[in-house]
Amino acid sequence: MAESPFKADILKGKVALLTGGGSGIGYEISLQLGKHGASIAIMGRRKHVLDSAVAELQSLGIPAIGLEGDVRKKEDATRVVEATVKHFGRIDILVNAAAGNFLVPAEDLSPKGFKTVMDIDALGTFTMCHEALKYLKKGGQGKDPSSSGGLIINISATLHYTASWYQIHVSAAKAAIDSLTRNLALEWGTDYDIRVNGIAPGPIGDTTGLSKLAPVEIRRTYESMPLYKVGEKWDIAMAALYLACDAGKFVNGLTMAVDGGLWLSKPRTYSKDMVRQMSRAVEKRSRDAPVGVPKSKL
Repeated sequence: MAESPFKADILKGKVALLTGGGSGIGYEISLQLGKHGASIAIMGRRKHVLDSAVAELQSLGIPAIGLEGDVRKKEDATRVVEATVKHFGRIDILVNAAAGNFLVPAEDLSPKGFKTVMDIDALGTFTMCHEALKYLKKGGQGKDPSSSGGLIINISATLHYTASWYQIHVSAAKAAIDSLTRNLALEWGTDYDIRVNGIAPGPIGDTTGLSKLAPVEIRRTYESMPLYKVGEKWDIAMAALYLACDAGKFVNGLTMAVDGGLWLSKPRTYSKDMVRQMSRAVEKRSRDAPVGVPKSKL
């Protein structure tokens, strides 16, 4: 893993609350925000995951707490947000990384399964934003009245940019998150000086998402695709750091695709040599064609 290109104190004095921050991409973002000066509050449903993540962060000298809660429940969101403020005095950064995902053909997906993913991803993201607003906004509790508002980072995906096999539920949820990101950037950027951005990771190694959505049996078929690479959790955390520090202070309403260009990938129809040969042949036919009025095909 490469060294961070950012100074170690770029987030000094900041407080970050992360959902899904106890494992995978969420934990790496927690770790890197903490290494760069932020105090960390992690929200999750599994106590043992929270305890392990917090212990690891604290062992590195990072101020950190774990708070049990379900992003789908407004009362849990309210309690976690208020507990974070009570412990650290403020919230500057909210990262919505909690997510649900699994592969399933559309006809095999029950409405309940569809709703579960929508509730965790889309509803959960909105609920956390809604409950954190009064603390993130300019002049919010713990903030200097002259300082700027806070930042929201929503973790999304690129699945819905075109279409994805067996991902109708996740695609719909991430499309909703991207819409939330743009609309909140417009409304809350204008009214409360809050920046709202997203990050859309590609396939990231050593994550539950990769093991569920691209298991080894399927991944072997992907490896022949153009631009197919597996990224690192560090790549996503560095994108989050950029958005969280002053380097990203003029970025608002963006969902940044961090996937090595994979979503642009298409199979190569012809080899370069074939294209060069065809191009020469086509150009020669064009030059040799008689000049005059084209003959009607009718």
